[in-house]
Amino acid sequence: MDTLTASSPSWNMSRIHGSDTMPERVVRSFLHKEGFRFRLHAKRLPRTPDIVLPKYRCAVLVHGCVWHRHRGCQYAYTPKSRQAFWLSKFKANKARDLRVLRALRTLGWRVIIVWECETKSVHSLKQRVLPLLKHSSPRLGDRAEVIDDSYRSPRYR
Repeated sequence: MDTLTASSPSWNMSRIHGSDTMPERVVRSFLHKEGFRFRLHAKRLPRTPDIVLPKYRCAVLVHGCVWHRHRGCQYAYTPKSRQAFWLSKFKANKARDLRVLRALRTLGWRVIIVWECETKSVHSLKQRVLPLLKHSSPRLGDRAEVIDDSYRSPRYR
């Protein structure tokens, strides 16, 4: 049962922003400390990726576990009320994410997906992201790939 007034849900949702979130700031700070230079929200790319490393032709997408449905994550819960609405919304988010991944790959960009729960520990972020960036060649034309398999169909894993 909600304990909010009629206008409270609208006010709460107005406080949720899609850019410059805490997980994004953690990833940006981490990348900067490691010596990577990047651009934010490149408007010329599909759906303006959160972080773009042009030298490596790599886009970093920082996904919230709830909104983008991080499989197996404790934070990827489904609200108890209005489940049909939320499930429809989450399904649309996943479909949009897949379209964005394909569009970036078609343009020759590598994509690294960092989940919100991975930003809780800088050590785990370092272990997961640094090898992907350090071993990538900054040359253009490298084979584009998605560095997260949670969007792939189970039969391709």
